[in-house]
Amino acid sequence: MLGPVETRSVSPVFVGRADELDTLNDALARAAAGEPQALLIGGEAGVGKTRLVEEFATTACGRGAVVALGGCVEIGADGLPFAPFSTALRALRRALPDELTAAAAGQEGELARLLPELGEAPAGRHDEQSTARLFELIARLLERVAADRTVVVALEDLHWADASTRHLLAYLFRTLRTGRLVVVATYRADDIHRRHPLRPLLAELDRLRTVRRLELGRFNRTEVGRQIAGILAAEPDPAQVDEIFERSDGNAFFVEELAVASCEGCCTGLTDSLRDLLLVRVEGLPESAQRVARIVAEGGSTVEYRLIAAVARLAEDDLIEALRAAVNASILSAAPDGDGYRFRHSLVREAVSDDLLPGERSRLNRRYAEALEADPTLVASDARAMRLASYWYHAHDAAKALPAVLDASVIARRRHAFSEQLRLLERAMELWDTAPEDVRAALRPVDYTEAFPPCGCDPDTTPLRYLDLMAEAAVAGRLAGERERALKITKRALHLLEEEGDPVRAAWFWVMRSRLVQALARGNGWQELATAQDLVRGLPPSEVHADVLAQVANWSMVHVPGPEAFTAAERAVEYARMVGAREIEMSARLTLGSLTVHSGDLEAGLKEMYEVRRQTIENGMTAIAARVYVNLPDALEAVGRSAEAVPVLEEGVAHTRKFGLVDSEAWVWGNLAESLFNLGRWDEAATAAGTSERVGQSAIPRGFHATLRAQLALARGDLADCAAQLAAARGHFGTHDRSPQHELPLVRITLGAAAGEGRLLDARAELRRALDQGFPPDTHRYAWPLLLTAAIAEADALGLPATETGRAEILQDIRKAATTLAANVPVWHAHEHWVRAELRRAEGHSDPDDWAAVTAAFETLDRPYDLARVRHRLAESLLAVGGEDERDRATELLRLAHAVAEHLGARPLADAVARLAQRARLGLTHAPKQTPAPADQAEALGLTGRERDVLRLVSAGRTNRQIAEELFISPKTASVHVSNILAKLGVSGRGEAAAVAHRLGLFHAERLPSRSAG
Repeated sequence: MLGPVETRSVSPVFVGRADELDTLNDALARAAAGEPQALLIGGEAGVGKTRLVEEFATTACGRGAVVALGGCVEIGADGLPFAPFSTALRALRRALPDELTAAAAGQEGELARLLPELGEAPAGRHDEQSTARLFELIARLLERVAADRTVVVALEDLHWADASTRHLLAYLFRTLRTGRLVVVATYRADDIHRRHPLRPLLAELDRLRTVRRLELGRFNRTEVGRQIAGILAAEPDPAQVDEIFERSDGNAFFVEELAVASCEGCCTGLTDSLRDLLLVRVEGLPESAQRVARIVAEGGSTVEYRLIAAVARLAEDDLIEALRAAVNASILSAAPDGDGYRFRHSLVREAVSDDLLPGERSRLNRRYAEALEADPTLVASDARAMRLASYWYHAHDAAKALPAVLDASVIARRRHAFSEQLRLLERAMELWDTAPEDVRAALRPVDYTEAFPPCGCDPDTTPLRYLDLMAEAAVAGRLAGERERALKITKRALHLLEEEGDPVRAAWFWVMRSRLVQALARGNGWQELATAQDLVRGLPPSEVHADVLAQVANWSMVHVPGPEAFTAAERAVEYARMVGAREIEMSARLTLGSLTVHSGDLEAGLKEMYEVRRQTIENGMTAIAARVYVNLPDALEAVGRSAEAVPVLEEGVAHTRKFGLVDSEAWVWGNLAESLFNLGRWDEAATAAGTSERVGQSAIPRGFHATLRAQLALARGDLADCAAQLAAARGHFGTHDRSPQHELPLVRITLGAAAGEGRLLDARAELRRALDQGFPPDTHRYAWPLLLTAAIAEADALGLPATETGRAEILQDIRKAATTLAANVPVWHAHEHWVRAELRRAEGHSDPDDWAAVTAAFETLDRPYDLARVRHRLAESLLAVGGEDERDRATELLRLAHAVAEHLGARPLADAVARLAQRARLGLTHAPKQTPAPADQAEALGLTGRERDVLRLVSAGRTNRQIAEELFISPKTASVHVSNILAKLGVSGRGEAAAVAHRLGLFHAERLPSRSAG
C-alpha cells in the first residue's frame, strides 16, 4: 500500500460557504444541548459538498464530537443495502467500542443485519414490520450512543443510495427526538431527475420542520480567484481568473481541473466537452496507470487493494507505481479506511467508465468475479455476495450470474433490505430463461417464503421453480412497500398457474393479491380471498390452507363479523395444529377469542386472548404478541372495560417499542387514546393520539388516529378542527374499503358536527345512508353511539319549524334500528336507556324517571363525560317538573356536570349547563356557608392525609399501580383508599372525583411531574 503522497490540485484554502458552515455549526451547538439535528446538503456534481462536510467534520472533532462518515456505494448500477449506515456504525464502533456495545445490548442479533461484527443475525419469519423493527432499533442505538456525547453521522452520495438506506434515513429524520446527534446527508442535485428514486424522499423531508436543507450554489468570480490562488499557491493573473471562471461557470471541481491544466501548460489541448475535460489528465498518465484507473472505475465506488491486484495481474512494484502515478495526479485517492482506492471525484470515475468499450467492461467484470470466487477474503464478508452478483451480472454470464444473484437476494432478505431483494429477484427472473438447464436444476428454494409451498416435496432434491422465484419476489415487494411491482408479479404468477392446475400455490397467490389490493386501496380484498378459499376447499390440510382460513377469519372479523367468521377461525386453528404452523394457529386463536367476545361469551373469549398473549410472549412470537396488544384491549373496550384495557395497552406500548413494531405501536397508541377518552383523561388521550400519528406509517392507522382527534375536537367544540380531521381520516381510509369499525364512527362524528353547526337536514342524510346500509352483526359498539348522536340531534332541534317535516319518520327509524342491537353488557345497556330517553325528549316528553334510570346506569360506569351529559338532562327534566326538592337536586347535578365539563374542556357541555343554570337562576358554585370554612377543604370533606395524597394523584390521571409506586404502598391499598375517597365525596368514579377536586381547587397550586401515557 502507498504512504502519503503529494497532490497539488486540492486547494488548502476553504473558500466561501460561510452561511452554510454557520448553519452546520449552529446544528452542532443545538445537538450538544440535546436537540437532534437533521440536515440535507444538495448541489451539482463538483460544487463542493464533500469539502464542506470535511470542513464541518474538522470543526466538530475540534469541539469534542465523534464523527462517523458513511458513503453510498455504487457497483455498476447497483447500491449495497445499508452501505453508508454500516460504514458509519463501524466508525462509531471503532471510536466508541464500549458505548456502542452497551447501547446494542440485548439486540445484537437484529443489529447484526447492519453491523455483522455484533454477531449472527437471527433467522425466521419476516413480516411487514421486520424493516420497521430494524429501523427502530437503529434509531434507539444512535440515541443511546449520543446520550452523553455529541455524535455526527455524515452520509454522502444519497443519489446512489439503495431503497433500504433511503427508507432508514427517512425514518431517522422523522423519529429522532432525543440525543446529542447530528445527521448530515449529501446528494447530487443535478442527478435527481423526475423519476429518480430519491426525489420522493426529498419531497417528504421538505415537509418535515425538523429537517434543514442546504443547496450549494456555484462560486462567484471572487471565490474562484481565491480557489485558484490556493491551488497555485500564488496570486493568479486576472485574465486567467476570468477565463477559468467563464469556462468552469463557478463549479469548484471544474475550476480545479482547469487551474491545474493551465498550470501544466495543456490548456490549449482541452476541448469544451465535459468528458474530454475530465479525461484529459487520465490520458496523460502512463499506460499502466490508465489501465489501473479503468479497472478501479469498473470495480465500484471503492475497490480494495488486493482485489485490484488480482484483477490487474501486474507485478506488485508495477502496480504500486501505477497507483502512485494516479494518486499524484489526483485521479485516485486512498479510501478513508486505508484498505483500497477510489476516484477522487465520482465525475472522473463516470467519465472513465463511460469510455470503456462494451467488451472491455464485460471482461473486467468477469475478472472481478473470478478473482472474488478464487479468494473470497478479498472483500468484506458482508459485501461479498452483493458484489459477486453484480460482477457476474455485468459480465453477461447467466450461468454464473443466476446462482450469485439468488445468493445475494437471500443476504438482502436477512438484512431486511427487501427493496434490494426484490431488485435481485427480478434480475434472477430476467436471467432464468437464458441460464442453462443444468444450472437451474441444481438450484434449490432460496429462502423461506411465508406459507408458500416451495417445491411440493423434498426441498433438498427438488429444483427451484420459476414460480418459487415469483413468490419470493411478491413477498419482497409487499414487505418493501413496492406493492405495484408485487401486484404485477402476482398477476403474472396467477396467469401461469391457470395452465398448471396447482390449487395450493394458486390459493397462496390469491391471498397475496388480496393483501396487496387492500394495501393499494383497490378494493376490500374479499373477492381474492373467496377465490383462494374455493381453491383449497376439499383439499388435505396444509399451511397454505390454514393461512387462507386465518386470513378469511380476520377479514370477516373486521368487515362482516358473524357465524362465518367464527367457523373460519375455528377451522384455521384446527388446520394450523394439524400441520404444525404455530404462528398461524396463534393468530387464528386470537381472532377466535375476539369473535367469541363479540358474540357475547365475554369471559371465555377474553380468557383465550389472555392465553394467546402468554404463549406468544413466552415463545418469542413478537409480531403476533403485538397483534394481541391491539386486539385484546379493543375487545375490553368493546364491552366497556376501559380501565382494564389501559394497563394492557401500556404493556403494548413497551412491547412494540422494544421490538420496533411501528405500525402495531401506532394501533396501540390509538386504542389507548380511545380508552383514555372514555375514562375522562382527555389531555392524555390527545397526547396518545398525537403520538400514534407520529409513529404510524400505514394509511389505515392514520385514518383511525384522525378519527380519534375529530371525536375529541367535536366534544371540545372545535368544529373547524373536527372537519379537518374528518377529511384527513376519509383520505386515509379511501373509498374502496369501508369497514364498519372505521365507517360508523366517521358517520357518527360527521352527523354530530352537522348538528353542532345547525345543519340537521345534513345530519339526517348521514343517518339515512347508514341505516340504509344496515348494521352488520356484532357492530353494536359503533351503532349505539351513532343512534344516540342522531337522537340527541333530533331532540335538540325540537320546535324548529324547518325540522318538523320528517321528524316522526326519523325517530321511528332510530327506534327500529335500536331493536336490532345487542345490549348485553352494562355500557350498552346504559346506552339503550339513553337512546330511548333522547327519543322521548325529541317527542316533547322528558320524564325525570327516565333520566334517573339512565343516570343510575352510568353511575356504575367509569365514564365521567357521559355521566355529566345525562346528569345535565336529568337536571333539565327536574327543573321542568318544578318544586323545591327538585331544584335542590338539579342544582347539585348541574354543579357536578359543570365541574366535569370544565375539567375536560368540553365547552359545548359546559355552555349548555351554564345556560340551563342561568335560565333557572341557579348558581353553579356553592353558596358561602354562614359558619367559617375550614382552612383545608380536604379536611372538611373528611379526607385523611393519605387520602388527600391519593386524590391528588387520581386527579392527575394516575392508575392504582402508578399511585402505589409513587406513594410506596401496594396497589390493593391504593384501591382501598380510592374507594374510601369516592364514598366521602359522594361520587361514582375517578373522573368525577377529579372533577370535584378541580372545582374545589384542592390542588390548584401543585404541579405534578408529567407522565407519558405509555
